[in-house]
Amino acid sequence: MAFGHQREQGRRMLLREIERHGRIPRIDLSEVTGISRATVTTITADLLRDGLIQEIPREADADMRRGRPRVDLKIDGSAHMVAGIKVSDTSISLMLLDFEGTQLAELEVPMDKGAKPSAVLAERIKEATTSLAALIGKSLADLSGIGVGLAGVVDAQNGTVYWSPSLQDSNINFRDILSETLGVPAYLDNDANLVAMAEKTFGLGREHSDFIVVTIESGVGMGIVLNNQIYRGTRGCGAEFGHTKVQLEGAMCRCGQRGCLEAYVADYALVREAASVGLIDADVPAEHRIEVLLAAAKNGTPMAEKIVQRAGRMFALGLANLVNIFDPELIILSGEQMQFDHLFAQEVIEAMRTSIVQIDKAPPDVVIHKWGNLMWARGAAAYALDFVHEMAAKDPNHDAV
Repeated sequence: MAFGHQREQGRRMLLREIERHGRIPRIDLSEVTGISRATVTTITADLLRDGLIQEIPREADADMRRGRPRVDLKIDGSAHMVAGIKVSDTSISLMLLDFEGTQLAELEVPMDKGAKPSAVLAERIKEATTSLAALIGKSLADLSGIGVGLAGVVDAQNGTVYWSPSLQDSNINFRDILSETLGVPAYLDNDANLVAMAEKTFGLGREHSDFIVVTIESGVGMGIVLNNQIYRGTRGCGAEFGHTKVQLEGAMCRCGQRGCLEAYVADYALVREAASVGLIDADVPAEHRIEVLLAAAKNGTPMAEKIVQRAGRMFALGLANLVNIFDPELIILSGEQMQFDHLFAQEVIEAMRTSIVQIDKAPPDVVIHKWGNLMWARGAAAYALDFVHEMAAKDPNHDAV
């Protein structure tokens, strides 16, 4: 049993290193992992047998004229396929990746706005994923896993959604509902965590071990990476930046509590306040109301300016609190609202910097990354790919060892 566990750990480690390097010879794998060359040869032979990796011949080398040509090992992209899904207010964004992380297809499917029963949302996701797979002539049965990002308070470890603006139900195991509906293992997480996963795997966080992603869409989310790991808290619902309190007995948040940061900076909060003072007519389509408010502020309408400026001050206060608590290397601002500049204007960033602990060292960089919803979906796919790698590391031929 101990040997079988050790072998599984070796498979997992070698798969990870091959994935990380893209292409790598066996001798280098031994050096970077500390696993003996003989064991590397044995385990990689198993991985080749299982169709998880490939041998890629190197180009002719002047020093390798004699003897067996050296080969690199790489992940076999055809071994598995995963989907990543981001559920938004009015759409489902999807991306298909192979086992190597190469994008195979992408799709955005419109969806009626508003919270839905869990069974209904699961069916919508199934329909959209079926359409995604069909783009390359595949079906749901061809997928090894599906990662799903959902706004709200989500415990990724046990698949529970305590609350989400996308669901009418609360305190439910939505992961199991999805897995049963799809017939494919589903992996659920807060959508902001999956943006952090995308930044860590593909984006601006690749060179940083500690960074924070703040997402600004219809709500405010946050993903935290500490020591190269996503931090989720002991209950799986940490990093709820949008629901930190900035005003005692303040404005009503859609989570049901008062005084949350989101209740002052999210688009629905700004639109709600603007409508209450007559700045937005009822006949303005919902999807354009935030634009109307921000245009009024830029044109010098006093009440619109006041609403937007207060949102900026609240956001700067929230960012300063993040810096004072975590002292990250980098803060990345991402999401749909990056098309507007009211929350990342220079004066907002400067207000944050004046509110943090001052030492003789530069504050963390704050950068804007204007990726769209497909970035979130790609993060969800990378999340699913992690689980599929774990499953692939288990050697079915040595379960009894």
